[in-house]
Amino acid sequence: MPRVLSVGTAVPPYPLKQEEAQSFARELFQESLPRIERLLPIFRNAAIRQRWLSRPKEWFEQPHSFSERNEAYVKTAVQLGEKAIRRCLESLEIAPQEVDHIILVSTSGLATPSLDARLINQMGMSAHVKRTPIWGLGCAGGAAGLARAYEYARAFPDETVLLVAVELCSLTFRQRDRSKSNLVASSLFGDGAAAALVAGETSRPVAAGATGPLIVDAMSTIWQDSLDVMGWDVTDDGLQVIFSRDIPAIVKQEMQPVVERFLDRRGLTVDQVERYIAHPGGAKVLHAYEETLGLSGEAFRHAKSVLEENGNMSSATVLFVLEKELEEMHHPGTYGLVTALGPGFSSEMLLLQW
Repeated sequence: MPRVLSVGTAVPPYPLKQEEAQSFARELFQESLPRIERLLPIFRNAAIRQRWLSRPKEWFEQPHSFSERNEAYVKTAVQLGEKAIRRCLESLEIAPQEVDHIILVSTSGLATPSLDARLINQMGMSAHVKRTPIWGLGCAGGAAGLARAYEYARAFPDETVLLVAVELCSLTFRQRDRSKSNLVASSLFGDGAAAALVAGETSRPVAAGATGPLIVDAMSTIWQDSLDVMGWDVTDDGLQVIFSRDIPAIVKQEMQPVVERFLDRRGLTVDQVERYIAHPGGAKVLHAYEETLGLSGEAFRHAKSVLEENGNMSSATVLFVLEKELEEMHHPGTYGLVTALGPGFSSEMLLLQW
């Protein structure tokens, strides 16, 4: 079975305290949303202390064209992606030229040639490295990318796969959009990049003694008639967020049978899974997971920590959580569940075993 050997992460240089974000939102939205003071508690209730932005807070006080924001996305995404990759590979003393396949996940900007091609050029990777850019999976992208890396490494067990997830959610902010959905997005989303190395069981790093949890299984789920739950509307001014308030309710209603079905494929129950590596879409989403699966808040401590320090970084976030999990000690045989939700409306899950 393939293994996750390492995770590296990176954030941009501009921190934003949640109190600053709330003040910014009050100033910007008060004319279009007369009851702004009744809405501002979403900032306090988000369980976020700070986030990291690709540009200083002052930059967002002025409108910027879609092309200007996307140009900033491409430049910054390559910078952060390289940092995350180097942190991932250096811990294993693996050179970028040794990577056999790169999977690049991002949904917060547009780039052709894609970001993976730019990173290959910038980092001097092999001219023959295989690449798979994935766009449109949103918050589910980190888990989905990990699942695709697992499947590839199963098919080619002597190869290594580098998953890179880069999301610069702040650069999708449309300053002229004074809608409630844009206000909610401004309370949650931040920027970040993460890279994970997945290696087949006969690959060079594993043969040399590198270790990490096995990826035992993966499952995708998409619910019918739920396209309006999460995603983007493409407008003349850029990407307009779609973010339904019903997401926590959907988690409570739909996730338990999906998780149970997934675990049952391996003869497991929820009680036998000791570690939960969840994408923290928001505090209410994590609470909904706890309720529907009958888990304590301690089960999602890493997810809550990442949410508090980084906000929701879309696809990259679950890999930040995985990085924290990999830093801990585990008894042999311990199972972990990676889970993330995204546009579709969809679920991506992986089963890990230490």
